Amino acid sequence: MKIAAAQISCVLGDIEANLRKIGEFSVRAKQSGADLVVLPEMVDTGYSMPVIRKCAQSWKSGAVPQLQQIAKELSIAIVAGVSDREGERIYNAQAFIDRSGNSIGKYRKTHLVTAAPLDERPVFTPGNEFVACKIDSPKDGSAAADNFTAGMAICYDLRFPEVCRKLAVEQGANLIVVSSAWPWVRIEHLRVFALARAIENQCYLVVANRVGTDDGVTLCGTSPIIDPHGAILAAASVDREEIIYADVSREVLDLTRQRIRVFEHRRTDLYGAS
Repeated sequence: MKIAAAQISCVLGDIEANLRKIGEFSVRAKQSGADLVVLPEMVDTGYSMPVIRKCAQSWKSGAVPQLQQIAKELSIAIVAGVSDREGERIYNAQAFIDRSGNSIGKYRKTHLVTAAPLDERPVFTPGNEFVACKIDSPKDGSAAADNFTAGMAICYDLRFPEVCRKLAVEQGANLIVVSSAWPWVRIEHLRVFALARAIENQCYLVVANRVGTDDGVTLCGTSPIIDPHGAILAAASVDREEIIYADVSREVLDLTRQRIRVFEHRRTDLYGAS
């Protein structure tokens, strides 16, 4: 299965402009043979707390229906970070749309950033559950996507190893898809955390990170796709809009897990099941 990470900038508060860009990058991903394209965090509104408070949309009337239409027309699965307004609450969410245009997963960011000027707590409500989705097989009947389960995560979640571990152990995730708006000032942290989460869980891991500057905060790009052994299969630049691609292989996944059986060797008697 071929996966893509679309590293893009966003126009603050202009949901239609951002959706047009998402559509353009999704077309490019499809033309390059990708089965799944992963997009960054809050790609509908941009990453600005005042803008999000004003412009966040509900799941049914905001960006998600248009993402579903794009996925269906192109026959490509899409993962994207979007706003999710529910009554008085706003969630920093991630949508998983399958190649038929069905919404098969909604993840609400469980760990909210607290460091100024990116304190999310005044705007967002944290989610309370982890989500993993089985990836559907291509319509041509091939089994390229069979037996891949994608665990969903957003940006700051990478700092918490428990997230990916629970996805891998309890929900069978062998591919972690991360939508991110990671700041330049902590660029090395993104690289280290992404590698660690892939290696320790013997999973493929893809991060689609933002570029550009929102409210004076510059995002650091460097979106990677990492294999279960920790090899970086593809990586983006620090400041350009681009798409990166990599093939994920069930054979590579299985061989990695057979050689070093970390899941069998865990001491759950000492530190619990997950």
